[in-house]
Amino acid sequence: MESPAKEDAGGELAMEIESSVTAEDWRRALSRVVPAVVVLRTTAPRAFDTEVAGASYATGFVVDKSRGIILTNRHVVKPGPVVAEAMFVNREEIPVYPVYRDPVHDFGFFRYDPGAIKFLKYDEILLAPEAASVGLEIRVVGNDSGEKVSILAGTLARLDREAPYYKKDGYNDFNTFYMQAASGTKGGSSGSPVVDCQGRAVALNAGSKSSSASAFFLPLERVVRALNLIRDSWDGFGTKPESVYIPRGTLQATFQHKGFEETRRLGLRNETEQMVRVVSPAGETGMLVVDSVVPEGPAHKHLEPGDVLIRINEEVVTQFLRLETLLDDSVGREIDLEIERGGVPLTVKLQVKDLHSITPNHFLEVSGAVIHPLSYQQARNFRFKCGLVYVAEAGYMLSRASVPRHAIIKKLAGEDIANLDDLIAVLSKLARGSRVPLEYVRYTDRHRNKSVLVTIDQHEWYAPPQLYTRNDATGLWTAKPAIPPESPFLASAHQANHVDTNSNSVPSLSESSPMDLKCQYDSENLADGCIKMQTDDEIVVDGSHSSEDSLVEKKRRRVDEEIATEGTLPSYGDLEDVKGGVLRHSSNGEGSDLARTISSNASLAEQVIEPALVMFEVHVPPVCMLDGVHSQHFFGTGVVFLHPVHNFALVAYDPSALGAGASVVRAAKLLPEPALRRGDSVYLVGLSRSLQATSRKSIITNPCTAVNIGSADCPRYRAINMEVIELDTDFGSSFSGILTDEQGRVQALWASFSTQLKYGGSSSEDHQFVRGIPIYAISQVLEKIISGTQGPFRLINGMKRPMPFVRLLEVELYPTLLSKARSYGLSDNWVQALAKKDPVRRQVLRVKGCLAGSKAENLLEQGDMILAINKEPITCFLDIEKACQELDQSIGSDGVLNMTIFRQGKEIDLIVGTDVRNGNGTTRMVNWCGCIIQDPHSAVRALGFLPEEGHGVYVARWCHGSPVHRYGLYALQWIIEINGQPTPDLETFIQVVKGLEDGEFVRVRTVHLNGKPRVLTLKQDLHYWPTWELSFEPETATWRRRTIKALQSTTA
Repeated sequence: MESPAKEDAGGELAMEIESSVTAEDWRRALSRVVPAVVVLRTTAPRAFDTEVAGASYATGFVVDKSRGIILTNRHVVKPGPVVAEAMFVNREEIPVYPVYRDPVHDFGFFRYDPGAIKFLKYDEILLAPEAASVGLEIRVVGNDSGEKVSILAGTLARLDREAPYYKKDGYNDFNTFYMQAASGTKGGSSGSPVVDCQGRAVALNAGSKSSSASAFFLPLERVVRALNLIRDSWDGFGTKPESVYIPRGTLQATFQHKGFEETRRLGLRNETEQMVRVVSPAGETGMLVVDSVVPEGPAHKHLEPGDVLIRINEEVVTQFLRLETLLDDSVGREIDLEIERGGVPLTVKLQVKDLHSITPNHFLEVSGAVIHPLSYQQARNFRFKCGLVYVAEAGYMLSRASVPRHAIIKKLAGEDIANLDDLIAVLSKLARGSRVPLEYVRYTDRHRNKSVLVTIDQHEWYAPPQLYTRNDATGLWTAKPAIPPESPFLASAHQANHVDTNSNSVPSLSESSPMDLKCQYDSENLADGCIKMQTDDEIVVDGSHSSEDSLVEKKRRRVDEEIATEGTLPSYGDLEDVKGGVLRHSSNGEGSDLARTISSNASLAEQVIEPALVMFEVHVPPVCMLDGVHSQHFFGTGVVFLHPVHNFALVAYDPSALGAGASVVRAAKLLPEPALRRGDSVYLVGLSRSLQATSRKSIITNPCTAVNIGSADCPRYRAINMEVIELDTDFGSSFSGILTDEQGRVQALWASFSTQLKYGGSSSEDHQFVRGIPIYAISQVLEKIISGTQGPFRLINGMKRPMPFVRLLEVELYPTLLSKARSYGLSDNWVQALAKKDPVRRQVLRVKGCLAGSKAENLLEQGDMILAINKEPITCFLDIEKACQELDQSIGSDGVLNMTIFRQGKEIDLIVGTDVRNGNGTTRMVNWCGCIIQDPHSAVRALGFLPEEGHGVYVARWCHGSPVHRYGLYALQWIIEINGQPTPDLETFIQVVKGLEDGEFVRVRTVHLNGKPRVLTLKQDLHYWPTWELSFEPETATWRRRTIKALQSTTA
C-alpha cells in the first residue's frame, strides 16, 4: 500500500481522469478486459487445512499471456489438492494447474498452456496497484452469482479497511489493508479483477458482506512482487520452472493498524507519537499494534498483545506493506524491533522464520481421515503452535471414536504424538482390529484433553494409508505408501483376508448333527454368540444426494455432527455352546455375584433378562453407505443376517473377546407362542445409557397394528407387510428394548422405526417411533440356522454356518376393513368368510404395488384384494408368509401361489410366482469417479420402476470433491450407457470403465428415478479418484477391496 501522501496525489490525478471519462471509454476498456477474464471451475478432492472437499465456481484473469498465468484468490487455488478448469468467454475450456498460493494473503496463480486457446483473441490485464485511490470509479468483471460474465460498478470508498474476518476456524487474511466499495459482489466473483477506466487491474476482488452491498478488494502490491519473481524464475530456466520459491518471512504475530487515539490509550508516549508523525508521510493516521502471537513462534514471549511497533532495524514502520517487505527480505535472519509496552520502550531481537516452512505441503490419508501438520492459518485461529497433528477430516476410523474435525491429536496407544511422523510410526506398529486409546484436544475446549478408544479397521473398506505430497512442478499431490508393507498394520490385513475356509479348524454346520444344535428357546440358556439388531435408520446425518432434491441437500448441509446409533438388545446364544447338550456356566460364582448386585426393587422379569441385555453401537464407513442408508452409524461388521423385509437383523460377536465378563452373560429365553393379545400385561425392559436396566409394566393395546410407512425423499429401508405391537405406556421414542412376560421370557422386540413426516408444503422431517415386533419372526430364522438349513454359508467366529433363504411375495400390501371392501363390490360371501377366519382383524389385504423386477410384477395390480391362497382365506401378512414357507417345505414345489383376487368387481384366479432372497443385503459396490454404484436395493424397486435399458448400475451416493460432484452425476439415477456402450449390470459396467483413461471425457447416459433420461459428460480423474470395487465374502466374513483402474502412482 502506498503512503497516504501518494494516495492523495493519485486521487487528484484520478479525479481529473474521471471527469473526462465517457461511456465509450468504459466500453473500450471492458472490451479488452472481458476476453481475459475466465470462469474457474475448481474441485477440492480432499479436505485440507481451512478448506473442505467440494466443487465450486470462481473467477480469474490472465496476467501473463505468454507464460499462461492466471491470477485469482488463494481460497480458489486452495492450500490443498485442487483440480481446475478455466473457461474463456468463448467457452473454450482448458485445464489449469496451481503455481503458487500465498500462505497468508488471499491471492494465488494458476498456469495453463497458452497454445491451447485456438479461437480467442485476448490480452493480459496489467496490474496497477498505484492507480487505486478513494473515489476511483471501478468495474468488477467476473462470474458473479454463477452468471459467467457479470460487470458490477462501484467506487472505491476506503483503502485502509482492516482485513475481513470470515470464520473462526477457517481462512482469514491478516497483516494487510483491504479496499472497500459498495459493488455488491456475490458468490462466484472471487478472483475478479477490479479495473479502472483504462482497463488496468487496481485490486483483486476477495469477499463481500452478505448483510450489505460492501465488497472487499485485496491490494496488488504483494501480488505484483510475487508475479515478478515467478517471471524471473521462469526466465532463469528458459521455460516453466520445476518450482517457484517466493521468499515470505514471518514472526508468527498478527498486527492491527490502530489510530493514534487508540495507541495513546495503550500507553504510547507523546514524544514517540510526535517523532512518528514527523518522519511519516503526511496524513498518517496510526501505528501497528500487536494483536496476537502464535505459541512457540519467533515472537512468543517477546511480543504481547497491545505492544505498539515503533521501528524495525531502526526504520519507523507504520504500514503493513513496509512491515511485510522487511520481513520477506529478512528470512532466516534476525531483526531488531523497537516497541512500547504500556509506555515502556523495549527492544527485542527476533528470528524471521520462513513462512513456507510452517505451511503444510503434505498430508496422511488413513481410513478416510485427512491428517496433516497444523498450519499457520489454523494455529493463529486456535492459538496452538504450528506443526501439531491436525485432523482436517475425521473419516471413518476417527469419527467412529467421536474424534471431530479440527481436533489436535496428542497421544495414540500411549505414545506422545508431536508431529505427523510420530503418528505414522505408531500406526505402523498397530494391527488391524486392535483398540487403542487416543488423546486429543479441541480449540473450543483447549484446556482439557479428551480420551477415546480408536478401533483400527479390520476390513478393506479403505485403501492402505497414503502420504500425499504437493508437487508444484505438476500441480498435483503425489501419493506414496505411508506405512512399510512389513508393518503389522498391513501384514494383519493380508492375513485376515486369506482365511483357509477348507481348513479342518473351520467345520461347517452340515458336518454336525441337527440334534446337537437343537434350539432351546424355553429351557436352558444359550451362551452368547448371536444377537439381534433392529435396522433403525432414524438418524439423519448425510442423505443420498440428488441435484433435483434441494431439500435433501439442505439437510446434508444442516447436519454436520456424526451421531452414534445405540440400542438395547437381547442376546440369543452361541450355537456351539449347546452341542451335545453341554452348556458353559460360571465356575467361580460370578453369575451369582451379578444376581446379588441386581436391585431388590427390580421386577422378576428385569432380574432374569438383565444378563442378556446388550448396549451396542454400530457404524458404517461413509465410503460404503449402501441401500439408501442415511446414517453413518448403522450396520456393524458382525451383521450375519439382515431380513429383507422385517425390521431386524442378527449380529454375531466373539464371546472370547469378553474375557472374564463372558461368564456373566446369559442368553434370553424366547417365547414365540402363545401370541400376544389385546389386554395382556408385558414388561418393557431395556438398558439406559448408563447401562442400568430399566423396566415398566405395560398393557398391550393393539397386538396387530399394520405398519404404514411411506417412501422417503431418498429411497431407504422401510418396514412393509408387518404387524407390530402397541403399548399403553413406554419410555419415549428413543428407548428400545424387549417385551417379556413375568418370568422374563422374550415375547417381542421393542424396536425403532423411521419415517418422514411432511410439514407445510414440500418440507419433510425424519421421525422416529418405537413399536413391538413379535418374537416368532426372529425365532423362525434362528431355528433354521441352528437346524442346519440349506443356504449360503457364512463364517461366524471361525465356524461356517448356513444362512437361510427367505421366500417372499414381493408385493407391498395394506389392510382394508371389510366394511369398506364391501363398498368396492366384494361379495357378502367373501366378507363372511374373511370375518369368520379372523373375527379380530376383520380386514382384507390390498395391493399397494409390486416391487419392480419381482415375479409378481405384471400379474398383480394396484388395488387388487387378495382373498385366498390355495383356497384358504387370507386376512393378514402372516398368512402370506406361512403360504410362502409351505412352498419351501413341499417337495417338487415350483414356487408359485394359487391366488384368488378381487379386481374391479370380478373374482380372478391367478398363479403368482414368489421370489427367494438371502439375508446378506447388498454385498458389492463400485466407486467410479466418486459415485457409489450398486444393484438397486429393495426400497428402490418398491417404487415400481426399473429402466428398460438396464437397471443394474444404480448410483446410491456421491462424494464431495469428486468428478461426479463437479459435473453433476448425483444419486438416485441409473447409468445405462458409457460412451454409447450399454451397461445393464455391474460386471459389464466394470469392463467398460476399465478402458477409460485418466483425464478422458466420458459421455454418460442416465435415467432418474422419476424416469427422466439425461446425457452428461464428465472428466475422469484417476489420480485422486481411482476406480475400485468393494465386495463381501461370506466365506471369510470380510470385505475385500479390489482396484479396477488407477494410475501407477496412486492406490485405490
